[in-house]
Amino acid sequence: ACGAFILLAFTLAGVAQTAWFASPASRAFALPLDGGLRFRRRRLFGANKTIRGFVVMVPAAAGSFALFGALTPTSVGLWDLSPGSFAALGAMAGFGFMAGELPNSFAKRQLGIVPGAAPLRRSAASAQFVADRLDSGVGMLIAMSALVPMPWQTWAVVLIIGPAIHWTFSVVMFQLGLKARPA
Repeated sequence: ACGAFILLAFTLAGVAQTAWFASPASRAFALPLDGGLRFRRRRLFGANKTIRGFVVMVPAAAGSFALFGALTPTSVGLWDLSPGSFAALGAMAGFGFMAGELPNSFAKRQLGIVPGAAPLRRSAASAQFVADRLDSGVGMLIAMSALVPMPWQTWAVVLIIGPAIHWTFSVVMFQLGLKARPA
């Protein structure tokens, strides 16, 4: 039940994020998270990692967790939380989801992979595709684990089904012209 709840809540938050990225108002928040800082003469995260995503994902996840938490009876096996606690859990999950991408972005920049691009070697591109699908989910699950019990079954559901949902949002954002490639 917890895994399905997380996937449903993040699907709603993902819709909000996609709509936000398509909005001209979001461009005002396209400020780089790394502030232009460099390590070994390369940007820490690159130009694509901005506060723009955090601005919407954290409150959108908080809202979707609160909404679905209020609508779901506790008898289905969810955490026994108040609506406010569900919102706090969602905010933490949204933050973890966004922050989970940063180590991967750092590694790509240090390997000389341009933001929005894929590695040239096929094996590296395949590994990067998998990392790009899992990084946010792992970050989110770690963040949530700091607040509530997260059984291995929840991790399994989120990490097996979640990447397909994440990929779908990437394709939609590519088709809307919001991403350089569906990655």
